[in-house]
Amino acid sequence: MTVPLPRTAVLTGVLTTAAALALSGCGADSDASTAGGKSAAAATTATAFGGIDALAKEAKKEGTLHAIALPRDWANYGGLIDGFEKKYGITVEVENSSGTSQDEISAVASRKGQNSAPDVVDLGSSFAQSAAQQGLLAPYMVAGFTDIPDDQKDAIGRWSNDYGGYISFGCNAKRVQTCPTSFKDLLKPQYKGQVALNGDPSKSGSAFGAVYAAALANGGSFDDIQPGIDFFAKLKKNGNYTPVASTPATIKKGETPISIDWDYLNAGYTDELKSKGLDWTVTVPSDGQFSQYYSQAINKYAPHPAAARLWQEYLYSAEGQNLRLKGYARPALMTAMNKAGTLDQAAAAKLPKVSGTPSFPTESQQSSAKFVISQSWGEAVAG
Repeated sequence: MTVPLPRTAVLTGVLTTAAALALSGCGADSDASTAGGKSAAAATTATAFGGIDALAKEAKKEGTLHAIALPRDWANYGGLIDGFEKKYGITVEVENSSGTSQDEISAVASRKGQNSAPDVVDLGSSFAQSAAQQGLLAPYMVAGFTDIPDDQKDAIGRWSNDYGGYISFGCNAKRVQTCPTSFKDLLKPQYKGQVALNGDPSKSGSAFGAVYAAALANGGSFDDIQPGIDFFAKLKKNGNYTPVASTPATIKKGETPISIDWDYLNAGYTDELKSKGLDWTVTVPSDGQFSQYYSQAINKYAPHPAAARLWQEYLYSAEGQNLRLKGYARPALMTAMNKAGTLDQAAAAKLPKVSGTPSFPTESQQSSAKFVISQSWGEAVAG
């Protein structure tokens, strides 16, 4: 994937001026699907529409699900799209697969009432919160909604976390004699010129997460990201940090033998890099565990409201969540599925090891952290 990564825009976002103005434009959902006098656009659960079978029948009539910014190689979206199409006979159209969360929100806002509007969105958590506040998202609770942790969903179902992961160290064990397991390790002289991010933390969500993780490892907190900036400034000063943005291509060339990125992306590179003769290992740092999840939501004015709701049900079904696992992403329902005996244990066993329960910064904390990075990163590290 190129930098900035398509789905890494998880920093706090606001609607662009043009998109915000578009909210006042005309548009209606008068063509919304109905069944037995019930409107799919108004359904807040599948039960409210008559059940999954009724929803699937109506979605089949619509025939299409329009999505945006869903790369097939990101968290196994390829497998999910193929599985949904095969199961329900509905075509999934994806535009701008390299788009960002802000691109998705802008498309929802500017195309209100248009058939080209995206039905569903996959957003960084802070973007999902912002879109809900702007009135762009439809309340909808999937069958497993109650099993999603309270701090990972909107109380009325306008958004909920689906999958995510942890900041991790990817390391070419054939080039690096001893791979690092902590941020403290990265300061060792043996890693001179080897440690890379996948981009600028003011633009790349994983790079932003890396700075947050470094802050947590060095006395910082969700309210104080400065120690993370100071850490990378120190890493640059001692010559260990390289400004080359890490991608699979730079890894193959040997330019970025240690890459700090989401664990599901680093883990996903393993098989690809093995075929190139690289022994790519993945470790979640012991001293700075930072997790980020992505949220699913339905466009309030989705042109295919039944298909949009059916897609959500599929993503949060055991089948859909296990497909996330096959893409090395951690599903939001992982704990509940493990208890229910529906979790793919073989796929779960392949995930990089972590301990404890993930916690997440609030939208306000992320916004403040982003501001600090915008003011300090350039001079301290990039300059």
